[in-house]
Formats: sequence, C-alpha cells, structure tokens
Amino acid sequence: MLYFFSGCVNPFAPTLDDSISSEEGLITDQKTIDGLFRNFQYAYSFKDTTIYGNLLTKDFTFTYRDYDLGFDISWGREEEMRVTYGLFQNAQRLDLIWNEIVSITSDSTNIIRSFGLTITFNPTDVISVDGKINLSLKKDDNSKWRIFNWLDESNF
Repeated sequence: MLYFFSGCVNPFAPTLDDSISSEEGLITDQKTIDGLFRNFQYAYSFKDTTIYGNLLTKDFTFTYRDYDLGFDISWGREEEMRVTYGLFQNAQRLDLIWNEIVSITSDSTNIIRSFGLTITFNPTDVISVDGKINLSLKKDDNSKWRIFNWLDESNF
C-alpha cells in the first residue's frame, strides 16, 4: 500500500508556487504606473491600510460629487485614511477590478481608468460600484509614483 502513495502529492502540504518571482511579488516598488495600480488592488483585496497609505502623498486630496446636495465634496489624506480604514474594517470582502485606461498624459501624471468594485459587507449586503478614477500622480524623492489628487467619477 505504501508504494501507491509514494507518487501522490499531499493535498495538505502543497508545493511552493515558484511562478511568482521575487521581482513580481504581490506588492511592487511603485516605480511604474502598473506597480501603483497593483499595490492599490492589493491594498483593497487584503484591506491593508499600510500599503494604501503608501499610495498617497502627504498633500493628497479626494473629491467626489454629492448628487443629492448638488456639489463636490473634498477631503485630505487624514480623512481619506480614516474613511478607508472604516471601509476595510466593515467589509467582509473587497473585489477591485481595474479595467482599461481611458486617458493618460504623455508624462503619466494624469490618468483616467475605469474600474469595478464589489463591496461585500455580509452575504445579504453587497454593493457594486462602477466608474472611473481620475488620478493626478507625481513621483516622490525615491521615484515612486504616488497619488496627490483623486477625482471620483463612479456611479456611487
């Protein structure tokens, strides 16, 4: 009987996945635009405020349109971190899908990209948000891309 199991893979001790090299890990160094978006998606998927905070500059501004009130509302980095922390704490699951880049400047400092976000608070409370994210970016002293202005163009 022992010879039968000698060639089988133990499902309780799977092998290490070597397909993700150290250079292509889940978290990037943010030195490319793609790396910034990958870290953004990682932060939402794993509800990681540390990674999320590293996406934003110190003078970050978030702006969205309040259609009920009929005007734009903005806040800075501190409020953004508080709001995002609350979302991460209250959601059971966050699924962020980046779609196509709608517009990008030649120097990559302004990007409009479409997305789909599914927020699961519990099995009976699921919200889907689709729209565009309009970002103004700049590189920091370490050549890492960071977001300094986010204009939300979603349907929420």
